[in-house]
Amino acid sequence: MSCGDNHETDCSEVLAEVWLFLDNECDKGRKELLKQHLDECSPCLAEYGIDEHLKELLAKKCGGDHAPEALKERLRATIRKTVVEQGGVSVEVTRAQVETRKTQ
Repeated sequence: MSCGDNHETDCSEVLAEVWLFLDNECDKGRKELLKQHLDECSPCLAEYGIDEHLKELLAKKCGGDHAPEALKERLRATIRKTVVEQGGVSVEVTRAQVETRKTQ
């Protein structure tokens, strides 16, 4: 997309990086260039506004949800099993100690 005006930063670059700008994930210099472009370019500012509202909506509707503890435990168990299988070790749990040894 291009508004037809000549800007220091091209419209397509700004729109490609608008999420980095919204998330404060670009360096200070780049952030200033993007902000300057948005201040000068109405079409990009309108697109930025849409993205900003979408981000706020997603955060409002999806933010704050936490995985149930049972799911976390299943994931941990699966990760442990995968590590053991790929690492070629066996794990034996006894009453007083845990032993690991390399399997052949």
